[in-house]
Formats: sequence, structure tokens, C-alpha cells
Amino acid sequence: MATCPSGHESASDDFCDVCGFAIGAPASVGHDQAPSGPGPGGGAMGGGATGASPAGGACPRCGAARTGQFCEACGYNFTAGGLAPPSATRVEPRPVQPVPPVTPPPPVLQPRLPEPGQAQPGVPLQPGPPAVAAGDAWTAVVTADRAYYDSVRATGGADTDAITFPVYCPERRFRLSGAEARVGRRSTRTGIDPEIDLTGPPADPGVSRLHAVLIKAADGSWSVIDPGSANGTMVNGTEIARDQIVPLRDGDRINLGAWTELRLVCDG
Repeated sequence: MATCPSGHESASDDFCDVCGFAIGAPASVGHDQAPSGPGPGGGAMGGGATGASPAGGACPRCGAARTGQFCEACGYNFTAGGLAPPSATRVEPRPVQPVPPVTPPPPVLQPRLPEPGQAQPGVPLQPGPPAVAAGDAWTAVVTADRAYYDSVRATGGADTDAITFPVYCPERRFRLSGAEARVGRRSTRTGIDPEIDLTGPPADPGVSRLHAVLIKAADGSWSVIDPGSANGTMVNGTEIARDQIVPLRDGDRINLGAWTELRLVCDG
């Protein structure tokens, strides 16, 4: 076993198990000066706490010169006879910084487009074609056209000599309604019952059972189409092609058969 400078037997060979003095350090207090028994203070050495060293002596633990209450080398407490308590550093709480309120970004305004027919700022509104009112009423006026009959006779077609111009043909009016109006002659056998029935009397032999169809557009105006009549259809003196949709205006004339004229009238 090792012996410390104070004369204590220690199982540890670096520091004394009794007084904590470093093994092999020079002795500052002689064996005859340090009583082995407990002193008046109840410690292992007289004069106070366990291991206390008189002022101006050496540290009983590491042998360093004493300069104050605590050893500068190992922190030994000369008064209490132990290590100096670790210094507690108070950590001041950090002040809580207030969080500024979050302001939402202003909304992005989209440019407002002008309504149809409304002029943009600084841009003059260009005049367009007059609109047709959706509530306009249209009427098909049917009469016998002598000039058209003469032009048909002049072509010299088959059976034209057998066709005579009617002595009396009263004016007939058909109010247009719905999405379409068929023009022709009623036929019980084929089940054809046109909205504009030209059966007569007098009957035009050149009119087919389903000769033409008047079609209403979205703006309220009307158009005409020939679905494939035997003798064709003319608009304002010009023959139209089969299945061709031809727009009509107020006062337009449609000729069909041998002498029939159908004039479109907008009643407003």
C-alpha cells in the first residue's frame, strides 16, 4: 500500500484515501504536527473541517501553495475540507419577442372585360349590322307570280305547254313559328303534312310534296333550303343549290313550281 506525505496508508497510489493528498507530493505538515485522531472540530485534522490546512500552507490534496479559501490547482476547499462546489451560472430567460401580425397581401384584381356590344374606354364602338329582335314575327305570303310563270314557259321544258296560269289565286298567309316550316303539298299516302301547305286550289303541279324548308336561326331570322325538289327553288330570281342554306331578309321572294311565289315578310 502507498503512504501519503501525511503518513496515511492508502490503497490508491495517486491520491490518499484518507486525506486526499497527492501521493509523492512534498509534505507541508509533519507527521508529528498533524494528529491522527479527530480534533476538536470532529475532522481528521485539528483546527476545523476534515483535511483543512492552516493559512499559508500547502494544499493537502495536490500540494499546491495555498493562496485563499480554495486551491488554485485542484479546487480544494481549505475550510470545508472538500472540493469547491461548481459555480452555478444563472441563465436569465430571454425575453419573448412579440410576433408582429401577418398582413395578407392585397388581392390581385383582374381587368374587367367589357360586355358584348360595350365600347372599351378610349375605343369607339364600331357600328355593326342591325340586330334582329328575337320577338319579331315573320309571315310567308303566297301568291301566283305571272312573270315567273312566263319564264318557266320560255324554257320550253317538258309538259310546260300543258300548264296554265290560274285565273284566280287568292293570297294566302302562313305565320311562321317553331324551329322550321316545311313547304310542299299534303300527302296522306306518304304522311307529309307541311306547315306551308300549297295543295290548293289552285294547285301548282310543279310543287313537290316536300319542296323546301324554312329554318329559323338563333337570332330570329330565317333561311331556306331545297332538300331535293323535282323542279328546283329560286331566291330573288337565282336558283339555289340542293341542300344549300340561304339566309333570307324581309321582302325576299322564293319561287317554286310553275307559278308560285312565297314572299317573306317581317311583321316586327
